[in-house]
Amino acid sequence: MHTITLIRGDGIGPEITEAALAVIDAAGVQIKWEEVAAGESVIKKYNTPLPGNVISSLRRNKVGLKGPLTTPVGSGFTSVNVELRMQLNLFANLRPARSFPGLDTPFKGVDLVVVRENTEDLYSGLEHMITDTVAESLKIITRQASERIAHFAFGYAQEKGRKKVTAVHKANIMKLSDGLFLDVAREVAEEYPEIEFEDRIVDNMAMQLVLKPHQYDVMVMPNLYGDILSDLCAGLVGGLGLVPGANIGEDKAIFEPVHGSAPKYAGMDQANPGAMIMASVLMLEHINEKEAAQRIESALSTLIKAGKHVTPDLGGSAGTKEMTRALVDLLKS
Repeated sequence: MHTITLIRGDGIGPEITEAALAVIDAAGVQIKWEEVAAGESVIKKYNTPLPGNVISSLRRNKVGLKGPLTTPVGSGFTSVNVELRMQLNLFANLRPARSFPGLDTPFKGVDLVVVRENTEDLYSGLEHMITDTVAESLKIITRQASERIAHFAFGYAQEKGRKKVTAVHKANIMKLSDGLFLDVAREVAEEYPEIEFEDRIVDNMAMQLVLKPHQYDVMVMPNLYGDILSDLCAGLVGGLGLVPGANIGEDKAIFEPVHGSAPKYAGMDQANPGAMIMASVLMLEHINEKEAAQRIESALSTLIKAGKHVTPDLGGSAGTKEMTRALVDLLKS
């Protein structure tokens, strides 16, 4: 029996989380869910979108499944997602983007993985006003964090039987910061001679991905580039509706859909639960429930290919509940 922290999220979060729970249950995995609340919905009660019991639960259970959260704009609260990563030292952001047969997408057979450093770069939050008209934001790249994320990328490639790792950078312009990241990636690559290594400048990488995505496999990069290119990769496989994310540290991990909370669709039974279900697949793989993870992904692929009981963004006319029921029926049969 696994004990896992559950955060249902804001907006469409509760609906797609309920879908994921039903699918996990149908796959026969026994999980004790320790439910806590975070995001916009708890600010009035706790005066913060991230109450202390959320962090305590995640530290205790070491694994969490999280729906999308809303951080109010202009309220003075920092992003809950960023705060979770920082407080729990979840240094690696893993975002696989894989084609599903049956979807009308620019390319078929895309299978890409973005490994994004999660704790520094321009997302360190070190910015200030120099004068009333000049703002400065500091880009932080350290050897320690660069080594850690490079080892994670190569270790992931090794574990999953992947053949190549590409380091993405802008070292031609930012010779010290991105130069350090690239130097470290090259050093780490020497420890994994069985895995091909190359590097690409970030703007060229963006072009290459939309021209020849099949040439790439695992890509490792600093925080900002990872945020941008992971969305580009999602576009190659049909959008954010089927793309999961994982935030992973030394001994803790949180799994979530990449998309936002879409509050205007909350409670309308229209949300595609696919990304949340795929986040559950990543979580099940992480806790060594690999057979169940494979069954869920296979059932979802079958459902999407059939094209009948899926949401409109996937080519069907079903709602969230109908798509969930169809997936549960597939798993039970």
